[in-house]
Amino acid sequence: MGLDLADYERKAQESVMAFWGNRDKAAQKQRETGKIDQGTRGSVTAGKNMDGFVSLIVDLVKANGLAHAEVHIKKAVVTLPGYFRPTKLWDLLVLQEGRLVAAVELKSQVGSFGNNFNNRTEEALGMAHDFWTAYREGAFGPHPRPFAGWLMLVEDAPEARKPVRDKSPHFPVDAAFQGASYLKRYDILCQRLAQEQLYTTAAVVTSPRSAATTGEYGGMSDMTSLKTFVTAFAGHIATEAARA
Repeated sequence: MGLDLADYERKAQESVMAFWGNRDKAAQKQRETGKIDQGTRGSVTAGKNMDGFVSLIVDLVKANGLAHAEVHIKKAVVTLPGYFRPTKLWDLLVLQEGRLVAAVELKSQVGSFGNNFNNRTEEALGMAHDFWTAYREGAFGPHPRPFAGWLMLVEDAPEARKPVRDKSPHFPVDAAFQGASYLKRYDILCQRLAQEQLYTTAAVVTSPRSAATTGEYGGMSDMTSLKTFVTAFAGHIATEAARA
């Protein structure tokens, strides 16, 4: 029996439209109430922008044999113990009979690509290292290796695609990053996160602001595509279902 990808392409389009729509609604609400956050923060403080992708992940769990698994998305129940820190909040956890099946983090980037790329990189690296060290030390119990996923939606804009120069006066910058745009840098980041087994899979989804009405989205490479993420996740869920 093959994997069920839960009509992910259509649901991804709906998720993208919801992402941009929720940002616009949050910004409009703050304008109406007279409380404007600095920069574009007013469009992200509602905290619901990636909910469409959360729903897609939930559908994949149900479609691939773990319909009765516990899928946690509320802040009060998505905390896991760490190793270098006491706890860490994830965006979504899947548990089956007390076993940690999967932990998924969902991020987005709209504008302000420079500093935010570095912040996202450091966050992704630190989170993964803490997670797997905690797993090695038995923080989640003596169970098979869980799925760890990192999914990033990045605005597809001209400034995200133009070449970026770096300054490193003492040693040369890694050739892969030389002249790479921010979108390409996210692609390299996600590829290397997976290659180094810091995450089971990591994806970068690109989408222009105009996708609020079209649901348009894309990717940067096969390795970091949404399809690769969805397929890997569905496969892990199906494996856990067979083990149950």
